[in-house]
Amino acid sequence: MKTIVLDEPGRLSLTETSPPGQTDADEALVRVRRVGVCGTDLHAFKGEQPFFTFPRVLGHELGVEVVAIGQDAQGLRAGDRCAVEPYLNCGRCGACRRGRVNCCERLRVLGGHADGGMRELITVPADKLHKSDTLSLDELALVEPLSVGAHAVARAQVEAGEFALVVGAGPIGLSVIQFAQLAGAKVLALDINEERLSFARERFPVEAAIAAGEEAAERVKEATGGDMPTLVFDATGSPRSMNTAFGRPAHGGRLVFVGFCQGDLTFNNPEAHRRELTLLCSRNATGADFGRVIALLEAGAVDIEAWITHRVSFGADVVEQFPLWLDPRSRFVKAVIEV
Repeated sequence: MKTIVLDEPGRLSLTETSPPGQTDADEALVRVRRVGVCGTDLHAFKGEQPFFTFPRVLGHELGVEVVAIGQDAQGLRAGDRCAVEPYLNCGRCGACRRGRVNCCERLRVLGGHADGGMRELITVPADKLHKSDTLSLDELALVEPLSVGAHAVARAQVEAGEFALVVGAGPIGLSVIQFAQLAGAKVLALDINEERLSFARERFPVEAAIAAGEEAAERVKEATGGDMPTLVFDATGSPRSMNTAFGRPAHGGRLVFVGFCQGDLTFNNPEAHRRELTLLCSRNATGADFGRVIALLEAGAVDIEAWITHRVSFGADVVEQFPLWLDPRSRFVKAVIEV
């Protein structure tokens, strides 16, 4: 079967690999129909993704069609179209026993720690498939990044009417913006990239789109009536931004790290303490998040039209075009690969 492999940083290749072997009792064999490409994949291409080894098959945002199921798989049949929850948890560690499967101690993510979906067929645990009878394959592929934003917003316990600052208007930041707005927050967007800010301003009704820089703090303060936001999400994965983020929330506010970086972060303890700052980290998403996002998509409460900026057919075109998406001038937000 055709497979696209990231052989090493900066080099993708289209090759032939063997199809999956026999499906285990609790697994399903699925045909990949759509693959979403996000910032995580671009970071992997550049060799900047933690916990990563090469060669690796990318692809964790997947819209698939069930081909066959194991004897113990329940609620699925051949032909079902599904989103894939790509987080393979162990089911035994303390986090899994407490239901926190998204931060399993032995977590393996398809397309990261394990080979993902940039291939024609893949075998996945049946309980990681979330079917829909009505959503398009494009929508199913976007359930994963939307769920990451939904999970972060749920962690933050958004209060209706509060100001929420989202730092980083990439795909995950945009997902956070969308779900924070659905929760009733008044959302501000901050980014170093004017193209991304324009996109957020045009496609999502943010209260303000603010360019990062020396005047950013004053612009945020003006936009919040002088009080500063009570909730700040950092979705950049940039150490500099994340260190700066400790000073962005209002007194009594919350800071949520959605992105993460390789290395240490530092903050001034007296300053954080006197404001009684609450720090949260948000990792991946849960099956419940997937179910909620699918229900919102089916109800028309979330629209993906704004998300997909690039589309390409599976094969050599992916290998050729992938490096071009690194250029900020491409206005890349999300690519969808049609398999």
